[in-house]
Amino acid sequence: MTQAVTRKLTLQEFFALPEGEPYNELIDGEAVPKVLPQRFHSRSTGSLFTLLTLWGQDKGEVGIEWAIVLTRNGKDWVPVPDLLYISKERLTLDEFEDGPCPVPPELAIEIISPDQTFGAMAEKATDYLNAGVLRVWVVDPKAKSITVFAPDTAPVTYRGDRLLTDPLFPGLELTAQQVFQQAGLER
Repeated sequence: MTQAVTRKLTLQEFFALPEGEPYNELIDGEAVPKVLPQRFHSRSTGSLFTLLTLWGQDKGEVGIEWAIVLTRNGKDWVPVPDLLYISKERLTLDEFEDGPCPVPPELAIEIISPDQTFGAMAEKATDYLNAGVLRVWVVDPKAKSITVFAPDTAPVTYRGDRLLTDPLFPGLELTAQQVFQQAGLER
């Protein structure tokens, strides 16, 4: 029996694929469909987008489902985080064009969907950090928690009214309770 050999996509071939739903991520040379968001995921995304946009209006840009060109294990990697934040300092105006985010952002946010595991998202968070992203938030709507990953430190999980602050994001203060209340997932 002969097995078919699947040719790996180059970065250029990946970006030449037709656009559509679901979004694809480039992982190890393959176009892998991103999990389609459901209600809690969608509402959590909206809540975080609102809070981050209010904080970051004059500081940078918040993107929803904006692909990033990174490297993972020496190969092109194009993840599509649920949200990202990139400062004006990292994304200069001369780099501004329609397309994927060309540099690692300060923050990538992944929201766990029902068929995803925290372990898989933690592994992805490590990949983001190794690729130059400075912070990764893994948001779990079921557990109503936000786990913050940063280089060279253990992850920290925020629940309830524990205040999430970070010197990388001066002036940003939020709680998991605030995020999930605004999303209508906590009463």
